[in-house]
Amino acid sequence: MHGSLYSRPMSSTTTTPAGVLHTADRTIYEVNVRQYTPEGTFDAFRAHLPRLEQLGVGILWLMPIHPIGRVGRKGSLGSYYAASDYDAINPEFGDEDSFRALVDDAHARGMHVILDWVANHTSHDHVWIDAHPHRYHRDDDGNFTLPVPDWTDTYGLNYADPTTRAGMRDAMARWIREFGIDGYRCDVAAMVPRDFWEEVIPQLRAIKPIFMLAEAEESWLHEAGFDATYAWPLGNALIDMVAGKKSAGDVRAIVHEDAGIVGSDGLRMHFTTNHDWNSWEGVASDRFGPALDAATVLTFTLPGMPLIYSGQEAGLDKAIEFFDKDEIAWRDHHHAELFRQLIALKRTEPALRHGPGAGAIEFLDTGDTPGLIAFRRTLGESEITVFANLSGERAAIPGGAIPGGEGLIDHAGAPASAPASLDAWGWTVLRRAR
Repeated sequence: MHGSLYSRPMSSTTTTPAGVLHTADRTIYEVNVRQYTPEGTFDAFRAHLPRLEQLGVGILWLMPIHPIGRVGRKGSLGSYYAASDYDAINPEFGDEDSFRALVDDAHARGMHVILDWVANHTSHDHVWIDAHPHRYHRDDDGNFTLPVPDWTDTYGLNYADPTTRAGMRDAMARWIREFGIDGYRCDVAAMVPRDFWEEVIPQLRAIKPIFMLAEAEESWLHEAGFDATYAWPLGNALIDMVAGKKSAGDVRAIVHEDAGIVGSDGLRMHFTTNHDWNSWEGVASDRFGPALDAATVLTFTLPGMPLIYSGQEAGLDKAIEFFDKDEIAWRDHHHAELFRQLIALKRTEPALRHGPGAGAIEFLDTGDTPGLIAFRRTLGESEITVFANLSGERAAIPGGAIPGGEGLIDHAGAPASAPASLDAWGWTVLRRAR
């Protein structure tokens, strides 16, 4: 592991808007229930909750838990994202009792639970197809239509029909009321009309405070009520930096642009992988190579909420099959300790908050070194400085990068000055002594 990190407990308070779940210091963890255990059930996954609690995970995002359509099914088990009933649970995972037990157990351990929700389309044999066919888009010949040509196992929903909106609202509200879930990750959220989100999100927040994550990057989603959107531009820029196609200046520009997009109350979700990138674009270690640890540190320390995908803490080294059984191989790996340290740092240093009350960021002068990212995050007495070298060359750090560069803390907690240089792919996280 190239780098050092130090954190210490610190009490903090922040103000969260009404109806919005306080997540300013949380890390989100995406759960692929089917592939998580040999059994692929809620009960089997629950056995991992003590480990995830020890890791420090704050939000569990469960990939869709609804029954999967059989008509037009892809692969042997089908896509999570082709649901056949918004009010039911995939029997492969368990039943309502086992799901409720999972949510209750997670809550008892201080973790929130959000569900992956596919509001744009359903399977070909969703219960609405026969009961409410008017809720779907049709072509001129009266045939149901695909939302995207490649999504051959789904039909697109028609939000011009008021019963579509009412049915979707009622289904989303039910999981909050009856099971106590804490929000949603909304699949292809920008493909659903803005005015639907503007209507439904306040109604859901009237039930209890929730967290809303949109799988999209458009600014209007924040205006419509979403707390978080995806940081695809930043993730791609980091990959391009490793390949020598982009520089630290490009990353700085994206961070500043994102701040304008999300506003004072919103945030981006950062990642080195997720279920889409893993299954369709390969494993994170292939994209980032020896810079994976440095990139991971940046996802935790730049403004935004970090994501861990199932198995990353075990050094996930394969692209998981999407439509068939393909278990994650659990093993000891240094990423588990790296994640634990970074999660603890976010939990204990207010400077690394995201969303409302986030710590400020200042990028530091790195001279003409295109692969070196350096910045400072501050909030009150909390101050964190980060250096990350996303290049294969040793990077010199300008002497003036940290004004008054004395009184910093290294991983051992001893006074230290700013590093003079970083190894190829190296990183360091420092806290100013107080």
